[in-house]
Amino acid sequence: MRLPVLVFDIETVTDLKSGAHLYQLDLPEADLEQALMKLRRQDTGTDFQRLALHEIVCISGLWIDELGAMKLFSFSREKFNEAEILRKFLSIFDKRHPTLVSWNGMQFDLPVILFRAMYHGLSAPSLFDQGEIDTQKRYNNYQNRYHHRHIDLMDVMAMFNGRHFQKLDDIAHLLGFPGKRGEVGYHVPEYIRLQQWLRLTSYCEGDVLNTWLIYIRWLLLKGQLTSEDHRLWVQATIEYLKTQAQHAEFLEIWSKTSQQTTFTSSDFLSSQY
Repeated sequence: MRLPVLVFDIETVTDLKSGAHLYQLDLPEADLEQALMKLRRQDTGTDFQRLALHEIVCISGLWIDELGAMKLFSFSREKFNEAEILRKFLSIFDKRHPTLVSWNGMQFDLPVILFRAMYHGLSAPSLFDQGEIDTQKRYNNYQNRYHHRHIDLMDVMAMFNGRHFQKLDDIAHLLGFPGKRGEVGYHVPEYIRLQQWLRLTSYCEGDVLNTWLIYIRWLLLKGQLTSEDHRLWVQATIEYLKTQAQHAEFLEIWSKTSQQTTFTSSDFLSSQY
């Protein structure tokens, strides 16, 4: 494993102001989202909004430093507007050059970050340079799907074939991890409306944790981690989460879902959880 590692995920809502401007809609805010969804369905047959109209309300990450220490963090609308969330996240890459890990990050998270950073007039060469500034990034940059500076697990595990893409929740459950923990539907807009900031960040960080656990299993598959190293990383993750009160539910459910596969059934045997 090339350290440091940054596993990340974003949560978004529809940017109603930009959508109204794009489609020249003069409607009350309460009607805008339905109008934008209807227009999107007419264009594509799906409610999923075009990437440039996804306003970022949370970016969460798990940072693993060179010594193996873990730190979960979130930048959310509780304290920051979208431009500030982006500045804080992008500044990480000005100081460090981690291995970036995501689930569907190549098709969703990074393009959304790119569009929204441009919308706010931000600069992020450390993340988006493809060799124009640093010539070494011609051969290993965060945007090339075949490089390992950014590992989109959904993409690499599908062997870069879109027909084989899988949902994070499904793969997490199959491998003995918590997944969405019973969450049905997408509740982020409701979390924002009700100012349920802890639920928002816990939801986003939960996706990050599932991605991290799948990542180390993938490294085991590829022979980049030994079985013992993989076991130690799992145990380190369990011990770290014991210090994170907001993820007590994640840990509790993980202790149960781990019993669903033979490989993970012993993960919590040595734990006092």
